[in-house]
Amino acid sequence: MASCLIVIDVQESFRHRPYFDERGLPAYLAAQNALIEGFAAAGAPIVRVFHSDGPAVASNSFALESGHVRPLEGLAPFEAAATFTKRRHSALVGTGLDVWLTENHIDRLVVSGIRTEQCCETTTRHASDLGWQVDYVTEATLTFDMVQPDGRPLSAADIQARTATVLDGRFAKVCSASQALERLAESRR
Repeated sequence: MASCLIVIDVQESFRHRPYFDERGLPAYLAAQNALIEGFAAAGAPIVRVFHSDGPAVASNSFALESGHVRPLEGLAPFEAAATFTKRRHSALVGTGLDVWLTENHIDRLVVSGIRTEQCCETTTRHASDLGWQVDYVTEATLTFDMVQPDGRPLSAADIQARTATVLDGRFAKVCSASQALERLAESRR
């Protein structure tokens, strides 16, 4: 079974948003970089996905004109098998990623990146519905505290727990970075 690591929206744009919080960053980067290093060592493909939307002006950190649509500082460097830029939540909408995965005979996606409940979860659900097996590596996703519609806070940890709960066994195999790398090694034997 051919596996591919998808690194979604791990870009400097987030540092320029008011909700950005460094607290979860070190643990996230450790898990994300472990996946990158493991996939690179195995010679397995790694796909980079950037997000760009909104007004095409330098003051919009998600616009190409801002200069922030580039890898997040601290992310391990890697040679991407392919790079896509998306304008929607799912990395599979309007990017050509689905075509690339099919042409490269990829059966399993390992989803990682920023934000846990947004682009990572949406891509996972979409990929599952299109027939790919998905490993969702919660520890290799990053999100930020939010405020619920009733004004109560919702912590990043609670968002990650909720996302793992709703994805596991339905849309993905929720696993750790080490488990995803073990599954990669097993698939290459």
